[in-house]
Amino acid sequence: MARINIDILGISELKWTGMGEFSSDDHHIYYCGQETRKRNGVALIVNKRVAKPVLGCNLKNDRMISIRIQGRPFNITVIQVYAPTTGAEETEIDQFYEDLQHLIEVTPKKDVLLIIGDWNAKVGSQEIKGTTGKFGLGDQNEAGQRLIEFCQENKLVITNTLFQQHKRRLYTWTSPDGQHRNQIDYILCSQRWRSSIQSAKTRPGADCGSDHQLLIAKFKLKLKKVGKTTGPVRYNLNQIPYEYTVEVRNRFKDLDLVDRVPEELWMEALNIVQEAATKTIPMKRKCKKAKWLSNEALQIAEERRQAKCEGDSERYRRLNADFQRIARRDKKAFLNEQCKEIEENNRMGRTRDLSRKLEI
Repeated sequence: MARINIDILGISELKWTGMGEFSSDDHHIYYCGQETRKRNGVALIVNKRVAKPVLGCNLKNDRMISIRIQGRPFNITVIQVYAPTTGAEETEIDQFYEDLQHLIEVTPKKDVLLIIGDWNAKVGSQEIKGTTGKFGLGDQNEAGQRLIEFCQENKLVITNTLFQQHKRRLYTWTSPDGQHRNQIDYILCSQRWRSSIQSAKTRPGADCGSDHQLLIAKFKLKLKKVGKTTGPVRYNLNQIPYEYTVEVRNRFKDLDLVDRVPEELWMEALNIVQEAATKTIPMKRKCKKAKWLSNEALQIAEERRQAKCEGDSERYRRLNADFQRIARRDKKAFLNEQCKEIEENNRMGRTRDLSRKLEI
């Protein structure tokens, strides 16, 4: 995300189980999947600048998720979806659109509404006033007609049909054999905010081990600035020097105890302890969480990205398999090392270090 300068990233077909949110380095992840089966699944990832004004999230189900962001003059709601494929049962498709309609209805009317994701639909290249532009790709299918009708009912515009691009910047999916390319991923926006859309196109060079291309839309929107809160001062209590003991002892020796009220003595004692700590104890360093990917895995990921850019599908599939295998190995080694450190901290009675490791 940082390399391509993306603030909000949506993921379809995540295949994670459960639902929740967590932070990883400079990003915050919201995700929702099935309880036990690794099917479907959606997620939204925001960088730390966007994470601060997030007002809340709605973990709807394994096909849609939303977050609401504090903006100016209106708030912004982003919905990530993963629509059923064209071969799905009609009841499943109907349920998807019913759930999405409900999610839109509970969204405040004044919000800037963005709906992004894999729609498994082809809307075609025919211009429909207020809904699609004339720069779509291919022929419309039944799923595409359903999507267009949904957009018309909710006053939404399909942004990546509005801008003239090379075909390479229009298709969003490539078949495994590399013979077929379709436009089935879309970014929808409220018609009212159409003028805020500056561009919408795919980024073929971006790689995440998927047969889909990264679709990027650039919007001109303002987020509300959230004041930075000052957190508590944290000292490295594992490195308390002898100088601290000397400093506190000497200051307490000089403390006048005659005719002093308890509250006054307490405040002076507190100041002595805090000033001595600031003077002698080193501050606790803020470290990012450890990453388990080795340099070997990162190198293969870079080679995989280059293979995708060059259109070498056979080499890409081979490198992707290698990356998945090495990433699993690295993660297992990382977790084993963490378990060893937890056991050692427990054996030595280092409860503070033990607690810190258990939070990882």
